[in-house]
Amino acid sequence: MDNIRVTVWGEYRHEKKNPKVAEVYPQGMHNAIAEGLKAHGFSSVRTATLDEPEHGLTEEVLNNTDVLTWWGHTAHDDVQDAIVERVRQRVWDGMGLIVLHSGHFSKIFKALMGTSCDLKWREADERERIWVVEPGHPIAKGLPEAFELDQEEMYGERFDIPAPDTLVLLSWFQGGEVFRSGCCYTRGKGRIFYFRPGHETYPTYFNPLVRQVIANGVNWVYQPASPKVVFGNAKPREVLPQAK
Repeated sequence: MDNIRVTVWGEYRHEKKNPKVAEVYPQGMHNAIAEGLKAHGFSSVRTATLDEPEHGLTEEVLNNTDVLTWWGHTAHDDVQDAIVERVRQRVWDGMGLIVLHSGHFSKIFKALMGTSCDLKWREADERERIWVVEPGHPIAKGLPEAFELDQEEMYGERFDIPAPDTLVLLSWFQGGEVFRSGCCYTRGKGRIFYFRPGHETYPTYFNPLVRQVIANGVNWVYQPASPKVVFGNAKPREVLPQAK
């Protein structure tokens, strides 16, 4: 784990404006997520937030990031398109990406999915039961068959995403809805994991099993550097007959 360089990106707007969120996450959600990763043995973890220069995602930072986690909600449109393209290129080149909760509507997730990424939702303090539907997957390591969050925001189907390469987690909500809540993808050379829980007014990112999923996700999306793929016009490897 020492060789995995993680950048935890957070919007960090709710915590500054909403006293209820600040009470739950006095140091910000991004720091709670980072603390969870450090507790799981990741020693190279940095944070970045929306209001930093270049959103904290300079070329230098991204070039030294193996896995990027992303939480956003109220200010998706404030993320500069040039930074989104910078992140997308790094994913194509092999950087892992974990998109959390309302990050489903982020510019970067929609750009990589190619769909609206819209869904049904409801805030009603209801119970969420998360089922492990692919127990042999690395993201399910150490998880029980199912676990519950006492209060969460409901996300419901239809979730307008491409069919996941692998669906690891499925949520059921007290109101009756279900949701694909742990989705794995590959784009270019990069792996992507979408994980649903994490509404800002609930202490979800302190939950030990949620932290376990995120840590497992980091290990799964991480891939060691590989040779750069060369595209474009190519000379023949064999002798070609003369063109007539």
